[in-house]
Amino acid sequence: MEEKAPIVLFTYNRLNSLKNCINSLKKNEFCDESKIYIFSDGSKNYSDKSKIKNIRKYIKKIKGFKKKIIIQRKKNFGLAKNIIDGVTHVIKKEKKAIILEDDLIVNNSFLKFMNISLDKFKKNKKIWHISGWNYNVKIKYNHDCYFTRGMNCWGWGTWHDRWKHYEKNPTKILKSWNANKIKKFNFDNTINFYSQIKRNQNKQLDSWAIFWYAAIFTRNRLCLNPIKTLTQNLGVSKNATNTKSIEDIFNSKINNNTIRSFQYPKKITENKEIFKVIKKKIILNRYKRILKKVLHFS
Repeated sequence: MEEKAPIVLFTYNRLNSLKNCINSLKKNEFCDESKIYIFSDGSKNYSDKSKIKNIRKYIKKIKGFKKKIIIQRKKNFGLAKNIIDGVTHVIKKEKKAIILEDDLIVNNSFLKFMNISLDKFKKNKKIWHISGWNYNVKIKYNHDCYFTRGMNCWGWGTWHDRWKHYEKNPTKILKSWNANKIKKFNFDNTINFYSQIKRNQNKQLDSWAIFWYAAIFTRNRLCLNPIKTLTQNLGVSKNATNTKSIEDIFNSKINNNTIRSFQYPKKITENKEIFKVIKKKIILNRYKRILKKVLHFS
């Protein structure tokens, strides 16, 4: 195996979440062989200053990694800018990276899966993104992972020669995409990802991930997902930057089993059957939402 991919971790003001994330990483066998870059964002307001101070005290004491590099933002970048700038900085130097936010916990085989996958598909330019997360769906499949058009950002990795195509330009997308392209982007109109492009254009949302998905999708590239999720988002709350609440399909519980080896599909193409299962669950969630609203007002 090649040198381990560096971990790039983004944090703001949630000390307990950060501790949980670090502790879960330390349970990985590749932890002590991995560099970690920690990007600590600056405070938005006076009330957050003490929280940021505590975060920075803690990250200075973190041990257990091959090397630790701390980047302390003097001003508040915000989540999107912090991630775009941080990933670009690290991946240009390191050529590959594993990216996490501080509200995630990971399975103890997460780093193994990410590193093996990054090495395995390094030269296969059809694959642009490795995800450690999967939807909350039951999948029967004789491999441990599958390919899909959809990009998932709750624990992921990529390479410099793919990430260099990242572009946050909602105007360009809105002007050039036709109805068929939008439909495909929206998982055959089962979920409205495209609305995030519009909301970024209108300054109603400031996000980064939807444009990474767009970069992958536009070039007809693929993402690799584990069948059983290796990460879990514990940061969903009304105080979160983007994810205020969560639907059942996104509420995946982490696979706690240690995975000794991974079986990869031989065919590099989107798995249509698994994609159907995901779309069916999305539609079911939508109907549940509608029914809940009807019952609430009846």
